[in-house]
Amino acid sequence: MSGTAYHFFDTPIGRCAIVWRGDAVIGAALPDSDPEQAQESLIGRFPGAKNERPSPPISTAVDAVVRLLSGEREDFTTIAIDLSGVPDFDRRVLEATFAIPAGETRTYGGIARAIGTPGAARAVGRALGSNPIPIIVPCHRVLASNGKSGGFSAPGGSSTKLKILDIEGAERGSEAELFDRLPWQAKPL
Repeated sequence: MSGTAYHFFDTPIGRCAIVWRGDAVIGAALPDSDPEQAQESLIGRFPGAKNERPSPPISTAVDAVVRLLSGEREDFTTIAIDLSGVPDFDRRVLEATFAIPAGETRTYGGIARAIGTPGAARAVGRALGSNPIPIIVPCHRVLASNGKSGGFSAPGGSSTKLKILDIEGAERGSEAELFDRLPWQAKPL
């Protein structure tokens, strides 16, 4: 298959969607209270996408999302994603966010420093607000420096973000309490 396809699937928090081209995920959607609105929104974001049965690699991604939202720890970094249509700064933000393990959080400022742009916390927030692959690129794991949610553009807003973090058993605290470590650094003793 060379075109863009999508598939809706049920999770413990509601009906999610995944969008792919080839074997790479290019989009996702978290549950919306109105299923028709959710489908219209997805088609608006990915014009021409067809509702299809997922290929084996995409089924693996769907299963991983369902397991994560069921409370299991999942490593999404083995899922092929395609961010080629995303602007450079946003892509770097999303790549750094993609590396955050389940159950852990970072801050907007920490992501800005991780990609070499200290002081760009607000720009990081804007980039995460346009994340085309929420949950798989776990923008919900990025918090404000005071440990509060800082916002969330998916349906349900911050309450959805906090619900997913609770399912993951993620620690939330101030920037100092989180150690604000980079994804590849060891946790301080």
